[in-house]
Amino acid sequence: MTREQEREEREGPVEIAITGELTENQSDLCEKLLEVEPEGECVLYFDSGGGSAYSGIALTSLILLRSLRATGVVIGECSSAALWPFAACRRRLVTPYSVLLFHPMKWQSEEHVLLAEATEWARHFGELEGGMDCWLAELFGVSVETIEPWIRPGRFVSGAEMVEKGLAEMTGFQPLDEVCRPTGR
Repeated sequence: MTREQEREEREGPVEIAITGELTENQSDLCEKLLEVEPEGECVLYFDSGGGSAYSGIALTSLILLRSLRATGVVIGECSSAALWPFAACRRRLVTPYSVLLFHPMKWQSEEHVLLAEATEWARHFGELEGGMDCWLAELFGVSVETIEPWIRPGRFVSGAEMVEKGLAEMTGFQPLDEVCRPTGR
């Protein structure tokens, strides 16, 4: 039995709460994801309104690059940039009260920006926005056309709607050990 299997058998998967603004919590969240062994199992609890797209990219990249066997559970809100790490989870759970906000990326800039910098940012932003929509659809395993009506102009989506589209599983409020048994994947 490997060290990771022994730990899982003894304690269960590592649990990480992804709450609040991703941008403000990125360092702590990255550190916690790095504490999970590569290919290890973890449960990510989401109650986040999102934050910077780059924070979402970083967390999603860690989950994928380290082949984490993550189960995502939306315990409240999972919106904006928090959608990418949720979509990267191998198993996605929602409750009857979960809510997820899909919307176009929002441009944020400092007040004192030179015209050349603003022009370059606009070019980059256009590429990033289109690419991120495609990546989100790919992570969910659906076509962009499936989620596009939610993204533009922006829509709150219920847990039930996520289940209806095949993007998540519905869970009630039974104990975690009944919902998130080690998958062995």
